Amino acid sequence: MTSLFKDPAFWTVVLFLAPLLFRVPIAVALGMSTIFVVWHWDMGYQMLSYSFFAGIAKFPLLAIPFFILAGVIMEKVGIAERIIRLIKQLVGDMTGGLAIATVIVAAFWGAVSGSGPATVAALGLILIPGMSNAGYDKAFAAATVSVASGLAIIIPPSISFIVYGDIMQQSVGALFAAGVFPGILVAGFLCVAVYIISRKHGYRGEPRGSRNEVLAALKDAFWGIFTPVIILGGIYAGIFTPTEAAAVAIFYGLFVGMFIYRSMSFKILYEILKETVVGTAVVMFVVACAGLYSWLGATVGLIDKVAGGLTSISSSPVVILLMINIILLFAGMLLDANSIFYVFLPILAPVIAHFGWNPIWFGIMATTNMAIGQVTPPVAVNLFVGARISGISMERIARPAIPLIIAAMAALVFITAFPEIALFLPRLMGML
Repeated sequence: MTSLFKDPAFWTVVLFLAPLLFRVPIAVALGMSTIFVVWHWDMGYQMLSYSFFAGIAKFPLLAIPFFILAGVIMEKVGIAERIIRLIKQLVGDMTGGLAIATVIVAAFWGAVSGSGPATVAALGLILIPGMSNAGYDKAFAAATVSVASGLAIIIPPSISFIVYGDIMQQSVGALFAAGVFPGILVAGFLCVAVYIISRKHGYRGEPRGSRNEVLAALKDAFWGIFTPVIILGGIYAGIFTPTEAAAVAIFYGLFVGMFIYRSMSFKILYEILKETVVGTAVVMFVVACAGLYSWLGATVGLIDKVAGGLTSISSSPVVILLMINIILLFAGMLLDANSIFYVFLPILAPVIAHFGWNPIWFGIMATTNMAIGQVTPPVAVNLFVGARISGISMERIARPAIPLIIAAMAALVFITAFPEIALFLPRLMGML
């Protein structure tokens, strides 16, 4: 026991977990635990500033602020509102139409935003009141928007894919391609779930518009619908890299806002830049501190100990895979996706290599876990944003979210059991 208390690996874990119990921000818990262990065991604290900078000074991570900026632009210039209007016209008053439309719009917006909470914020302000006014229970409406917005980190482009690709040295383009069918699969399961719930409670939408109204909505939303085509089409066609695609998306959004919708103003531009700076600072601070923590874990032998412990539990890949899924699901209840990747992936990388698992498929499976974690209490960042927008408590939203979470978990089982769901498209495109 005495040797355990003298082990820096032990204190690396304890000093990270203990502050989380007191709701200390994740980045602070990661950074302070690293600084203390490095200082106390004299591991060369002078290198921390260099390591902090080196953790974020990477070209693939440049796509993160670009995609955040692109997503904010698309929201502020009115693209989200026009897409929602079109979907509402198409589904009309069919049973569960607005709920199904919410899932579809969230999946589509995930191809623009790349962030779950940002998708809740962008769509919730419009969809939650719209569903409530059409007779849907407001808590169910908020839960649907919150859970469906988790698709944003599965449907490419995804900030989580960028972080995963950087840590695991995998092609971000291949990860983007691999996320398409799993994202559609999760969206399909959610559509079935919201339809069953809507049918049980008699939830319907508003009457469908005339043919001319539908065509007018389609014409108005065309430029927004074309956004994922430019981003993903350019990447898959080899025209530009994911980072370059993010930059193209920014200029495209500015063009649409200034010359097509003419909704851009200096005030809106200031709001766009402010939200982007804040969002980027939060993500990159977490990435930098989590990178320090990962380096410390490798230095003190924590990664080797945990990885060795996992592989020694069982020789069955099914058992280990089940354990990993459970660990990631529980971790998703407490931490954000990027922190989880930096903390757990260095530990899991030897396990992935030991069993010969495809790292691209594993990344999709792990990210799906993160998407579910975003709506699973106690942290449930998506539910928190949905509660703030709707003005009702997170406890009320959590109840109708349970069947939707179960539907997402069912999709996760398929993604885990059948890797080709994720690998088919990148293989077809010659990325694997």
